[in-house]
Amino acid sequence: MTTNIGSTGSPIDTVGTSSTVGTFTFADWDEQPVAGAEGGVRITHAAVVNDYSGAIEAAGTSCQYTIAYTSETTGAYVGYEFIDGMLDGREGSFIIEQRGSFLDDAIECAFTVLPGSGTGELAGLTGTGTFTARYGEKSTPYAFDYMVGAG
Repeated sequence: MTTNIGSTGSPIDTVGTSSTVGTFTFADWDEQPVAGAEGGVRITHAAVVNDYSGAIEAAGTSCQYTIAYTSETTGAYVGYEFIDGMLDGREGSFIIEQRGSFLDDAIECAFTVLPGSGTGELAGLTGTGTFTARYGEKSTPYAFDYMVGAG
């Protein structure tokens, strides 16, 4: 088994589980109403572009969210994000499924790599991660545990 060093300084096995971290920033956010009243209970759709740095290096990702507001500042969302770039030095693309909630001061999210979505050197990628985005902060840290299957 070959071992590489990841962005966190810990060993990464060619086939094995790795834990890594990084940050992302919202590059663009376009939210449109779907149903309900502005300021109250409603559903919206958001097209979002993110830029990742750290373990994931990717600019201009494509993310689509469906957001359910239960008040002006609370609710839940689901979405998919297409990431094309590098993960700890491996080139390829993959899709993550995101599920989260938001309160007055933060967005909490858990995400999972969509099975079968890894391409290139990321073929066979599986994994899960989390992030907490705090309102008013430009950068959001994420944690990601993943495994790239033998190809």
